[in-house]
Amino acid sequence: MRIGNLSGRLTLFIDQGAVDVERASDGRFDADPQGIYRRWEEFVDWAATAPWRGAAVPFADTQLGPPVPRPGQVFAIALNYRDHAAEASLDLPQTPAVFTKFVSSFAGPTGDIVLAGPTVDWEVELVAVIGRRAHRIAPEAGWDHVAGLTVGQDLSERSVQMAGPVPQFSMGKSFPGFSPSGPWLVTPDEFEDRDDLALGCSVNGEAMQKGRTCDLVFSVPALIAKLSAGLTLEPGDVIFTGTPAGVGAGRNPMRFLAAGEELVSFIEGIGEMRHRLVAA
Repeated sequence: MRIGNLSGRLTLFIDQGAVDVERASDGRFDADPQGIYRRWEEFVDWAATAPWRGAAVPFADTQLGPPVPRPGQVFAIALNYRDHAAEASLDLPQTPAVFTKFVSSFAGPTGDIVLAGPTVDWEVELVAVIGRRAHRIAPEAGWDHVAGLTVGQDLSERSVQMAGPVPQFSMGKSFPGFSPSGPWLVTPDEFEDRDDLALGCSVNGEAMQKGRTCDLVFSVPALIAKLSAGLTLEPGDVIFTGTPAGVGAGRNPMRFLAAGEELVSFIEGIGEMRHRLVAA
C-alpha cells in the first residue's frame, strides 16, 4: 500500500491514480495526513477491503507533500553505513549516534530548496515511520512497529553543522526545506526484501551516492530496539536511518550544491524526489 499527502489531504495511491481517503471512507478517516498514524491498524484493515472503483483521479507530483508532515519526534542517525564512516575517517559507532531534525525543515518530494550557505551537502536516506507505539521492543519485533518507508534527504549546511565548541548537527540540518521526504509512504509488505533496498542520489544527472540498506550498521528493527530501550516511539514518529558514502564533504576536493542544480534522490521500490537548488 502507498499512502501520502496530496495537497494537504490523506491519499491512497493506486495504479489508476489518487484516492482521497476522507471521501472514499465516507468520513470515517479525516483528511489529515498526520493523524492516520494513530489509527494505523484500523486504517490498514479498512484499506484492505475498501472498494476503489471510480474513486481514483489523476494527480501531479508537484501536489505531493511530505507523507508525515508534523511528526512528534524526529530521529536521525549519523555514521550508519560502513562506507560513510570510512569516508569521514571515523570508527564505526558501537551504539547509534542520534540527533534530531526540526519539523519546520520538512518539505515535499519536489520543488525548490533555498541554499542556506555555500557548503550545503546531500545525504539520501531511508526514512522509517512508526505505526505502533514502541517501548523496550526486541529487534525481532521491530518491523511490527513500522507503518512504512519513504525517501528522505538529510540536507546539511556543513559550516553551520561544525561551528562552535561542539558540532551543531540539528541546526545545520534543519533550515527550511532541508528535510524533504516522499513521494509517498510504502508499507513493508510491498517489498521483496525490506532489509535490502538500493538507494542513491544524483546532482545534475551525475551519480553522487549509491548504496544498499543491507549495509546499515544498525538496521531499521535494530534502531527501533535501541531507541525504544530508553524512550517511547509514538505513531507518526520518523527515523532518518543514515546515509551511504558519496557525500560532498567526503570528496577531494569537496563538492557542494550550487544554485540552479537539480538533486534527484531515489530508493528502490519507493520512488524518487526531485529538487532544484536556488540562491537565498
